[in-house]
Amino acid sequence: MFIVFEGPEGAGKTTQIKALAKRLEQKGILPVITREPGGTPASDAIRTVILDPNLEISPLTEFLLYSASRAQHVTEVIKPALNQGKTVVSDRFYGASVAYQGYGRGLELDFIYNLTKRVTQGIQPDLVLLLDIDPEKGLERVAARGQKDRLELADLSFHKKVREGFLRQAEGHSSWKCFDATQSAEQLAKIIWETVLPYLE
Repeated sequence: MFIVFEGPEGAGKTTQIKALAKRLEQKGILPVITREPGGTPASDAIRTVILDPNLEISPLTEFLLYSASRAQHVTEVIKPALNQGKTVVSDRFYGASVAYQGYGRGLELDFIYNLTKRVTQGIQPDLVLLLDIDPEKGLERVAARGQKDRLELADLSFHKKVREGFLRQAEGHSSWKCFDATQSAEQLAKIIWETVLPYLE
């Protein structure tokens, strides 16, 4: 099974991934926990470039860097794990590119989807857990964590477009489940587990 967490900045994906991983392990499932951009040595090197606040990167270059990282991630981690019957939990997948580079940066959605089909080798998540939060609230959480990366430093209007991109995808795909990320972490973890459990059974 392939589970993906998505959401705007500050939605609490890391916390919820840890909580889900713990519950899966208690059920005897040892998940492969990974992230984008990243997940492999080459992809992590690309991540360093993408998120560097000192670099100016054009929207097309940004998307191609994410795609390069994703191609390696799929080949090296996601596909082999799924072929071995493992459960994969990823912090982001191609839905993030649709939201950030498509809706946020204004790249053509058809272009993003066409290249993504090649990059992902046709792999689709079984379940996408969208943690939704108002960008202002999310960015407040990010600011409290300390130094911001290049994407977190983008203006509020960009982050509002990104959120819209996530919500549009959730409306159009039955595999996407949307959750209010402003509720307590414990309550959210409980609801997510109740959502995931039927898929496992």
